[in-house]
Amino acid sequence: MTSNTRVVVIGAGLAGVTLTRRLGELGVPALLIGEEQHPPYNRVLLAEVLAGRYGAEVIALPEPAGLVRGRVTGIDRDARTVACADGSVIAYDTLVLATGSNAVLPPLRGLFTPEHELPRGVHAFRTLDDCLALSRAVRPGARAVVIGGGLLGVSAARALAVRGAQVVLAQQSERLMERQLDPGASRLVRRHLEDLGVEVHTECRVRDVRCVGGAVRSVELADGYALDADLVVLACGVRPRTGLAVEAGLDVRKGVVVDDELRTSDPHIRAIGDCAQHAGTLYGLAAPALEQADALARSLAGDPAARYGGTRSLTRLTLTGPDSPFDLAAFGETEALPGDDVVQLADATRGTYRKVVVRDDRLVGGVLVGELGTVGALARAWEGAEPLPDDGPLLHLLTNDGGS
Repeated sequence: MTSNTRVVVIGAGLAGVTLTRRLGELGVPALLIGEEQHPPYNRVLLAEVLAGRYGAEVIALPEPAGLVRGRVTGIDRDARTVACADGSVIAYDTLVLATGSNAVLPPLRGLFTPEHELPRGVHAFRTLDDCLALSRAVRPGARAVVIGGGLLGVSAARALAVRGAQVVLAQQSERLMERQLDPGASRLVRRHLEDLGVEVHTECRVRDVRCVGGAVRSVELADGYALDADLVVLACGVRPRTGLAVEAGLDVRKGVVVDDELRTSDPHIRAIGDCAQHAGTLYGLAAPALEQADALARSLAGDPAARYGGTRSLTRLTLTGPDSPFDLAAFGETEALPGDDVVQLADATRGTYRKVVVRDDRLVGGVLVGELGTVGALARAWEGAEPLPDDGPLLHLLTNDGGS
C-alpha cells in the first residue's frame, strides 16, 4: 500500500484510535470517523469514572490526527464511499469497520416510554455519556438495582456502592461472572461486594420495570417480589454493531466475518474490535482489539507477513474498595474436565484463591483472586501452550512468581 492510499476508519473507540495512530507511525495517513462528541476514551475505565476515582479527562486516549466527528449512515461498495448524516460523502480505497458494540437492552415490560426512550433513572452502562448521566444521578442513599452480574455489572455495582448508593445486584444465572470464574472465585467476588454493602441475588430474573410519571420506581422479579429503585443499571451484555455491514451486504453472522488479514467478504473492507468475528470468535475485549489493530496497521503498511491468528485473552478486574483493592485474573478454562489435574490454594482469612487446570501436561486455564504475583508466569505458560516442565510439582505453578 502506498502512502497516498485513502484509509477510512469508522469508529473512534480503542480499536479505531489505536489503528489510526499505528498507521500514522507507519506512514499511512488515515481518516477516523467517530460519532461520539467526547474525545476518544478508554471504555475499560468507565467504572472508575463512575466510582469517582477518575475524571473523564483521565481516561481520554491520545487523539489521532485526522479525526472527524460524524455518524456514517451507509456504505456504497461499488463507488467505495461512505455517506454521513450531515450529507457529506467520503471516498475510500480501504474501509475499516471498528464500530464496536452496543449495550443489550433486555426485553422487560415497562423498559421503554411511549416515545421509545428509557425512563428517567434507567441507564445503560456502555458509553461515557451513559457513565456521566449515571454519575450525575447517583447520590448517597439512592436505591440502585443493577441488572446483570457479569464483568460489567459487578464493576457498576461496586462503583455505585463506593458512591454511597444502596445497591442490589440481580443476576439471572447461579453465580457472578460465570463466563470467567469458577464457583470458588465467584464466591469471593460476591463476598467482596457484600462487604461493600451490595445485596446480591443470583438465580434471579427481573421481568418488569415500574415507572410513575416517566421515572422508575421499582423493578419486579419473576417471583413477584418488587425492589424499590431510584436508579436501574442495565448491564446485560453487549451486541456487535453490525448494521452498516448488514446493509452493505457483507458476510455477517454474530459479528462481521473476517479472515486472518482482517478482511471482510469485500476485499476493500476490513473489520476489527468488538464488531469483528474471527475464526468463529467474538472477543469483545481490549486485548484482542489492540492486537487486531496492530496486525492490520502492519498489513495496510505493506507487511506481507502481517496476520492475526487469534488472541488468548486474560481477564483482569480490580475492584477498589474503602480499604484495599480486590484483584482478580482469569484465563482459559477455569472448570476442570474429567481427567484434568487441578491445583487449588485458598486462604479464606486473607480472601485469596488460586487455581490452575492442567490437561495432558499443558496449562489450559486458571483463576487467581487476591494476590496476583504468579499471574505473569501462569499467563506465559498458558499462552505458549507448551508442555509444562516435569522438574517440580504442579504446586510450583501457584507459589513461584516466575520473576513477574
